[in-house]
Amino acid sequence: MKGLRRYLIVSAVLLVAYLVAQYYKPTPTNWMSTYLKEDKIPFGTYILFNEIHDLFPKTDVKITRDPVYNTLKGHSFKNTSYLFISHSIEVDKLDFKELINFVEQGNNAFIAAFDFGKTLRDTLKLEIGSSYNYSVERSTGVNFTNPALKAKSNYTFGKQIAEQYFSAFDTSRVTVLGKNIEGKPNFIRYTYGKGSIYILPNPQLLTNYSLLNPIGADYVAKALSYLPASASLLWDEHNTRGNIDDSAVLRVIFKNEPLRWAYYISMAGLIIFVLFEMKRRQRIIPVIEPLTNSSLDFVKVVGKVYYQQRDNSDIARKKINYFLEYIRSTYGLKTGSLDNELKQALHIKSGVPEETIDQLFIIINGINNNQHVDDHSLINLNKLIERFYKQAQ
Repeated sequence: MKGLRRYLIVSAVLLVAYLVAQYYKPTPTNWMSTYLKEDKIPFGTYILFNEIHDLFPKTDVKITRDPVYNTLKGHSFKNTSYLFISHSIEVDKLDFKELINFVEQGNNAFIAAFDFGKTLRDTLKLEIGSSYNYSVERSTGVNFTNPALKAKSNYTFGKQIAEQYFSAFDTSRVTVLGKNIEGKPNFIRYTYGKGSIYILPNPQLLTNYSLLNPIGADYVAKALSYLPASASLLWDEHNTRGNIDDSAVLRVIFKNEPLRWAYYISMAGLIIFVLFEMKRRQRIIPVIEPLTNSSLDFVKVVGKVYYQQRDNSDIARKKINYFLEYIRSTYGLKTGSLDNELKQALHIKSGVPEETIDQLFIIINGINNNQHVDDHSLINLNKLIERFYKQAQ
């Protein structure tokens, strides 16, 4: 008993120590790229959103979770900037048309993303390249082309967050604002009417990870300085968070990894449970026996009865009556007397040889004239009747 108590106490202490260690252990760094304004993780945009007024002191920041078309259509924007920071930007032709109208009226757009979607790539003739090298921790150096903004030494970042560049673009409309150390453009501007679209293929340069470093903060400040001091700034969350109405339960579940795995395990368990229950409770399919030939059974029973009684005379007379009825109904002949006249008429109508008919009539007359019928006579009668049926036409 004492040994059991000691075992329980030690187990309880170890369990409590484990739970305390799990509770106080450091939270691992979340390297997910969310680009959300409230996320303080390395690749969130908490710092930029909260320090945006240092760059644009009199600018009113407005959050939009609607697509570009819904945000701009039917509104008259003046002196406004539109900021996109996301892993990928998805716009259709209507969105792009509204964005161009927005820019031509003297507004500006700043787009930072790894993937610009098919519409932007095809319309702006963009192609993206990358200098990513797994064996190197530091990123390729980048800098501005404007002498007023160009740093004495190139900007380099950890985690290789500045490796993408533009391998192709519409040179007739583009002004190159920045290049990497290899001379490849990594920051460009498209001019439409009175405004411009600024495009940066490395959105992680604008995240908390970069801004915590003075070098990164300096780069972001100079990049965003191309946007003029505006009355308002539209902060896009459609490409990072989705529409306002897109708040379904499954979206919340799939966004959080623990909930996502719990959902997968629950679904797998439910499917396994249903499969096992189907196997256990499925009703057994009854075996349906094929229908038996009762007529054949009846014939066998009747045959056994006659065989056991051994009444050859009764069997013979029944076969004779059935045969004569067949002649009457088939050939229309009278069978009151089995004479030569009937024999000739039956031969003509049935086509059966006279010899067969003659032998059949002889044995029928013999049976009718005798009370006792032996087995031999009954067998001969049956053979002759069967021969008549086969030879009859």
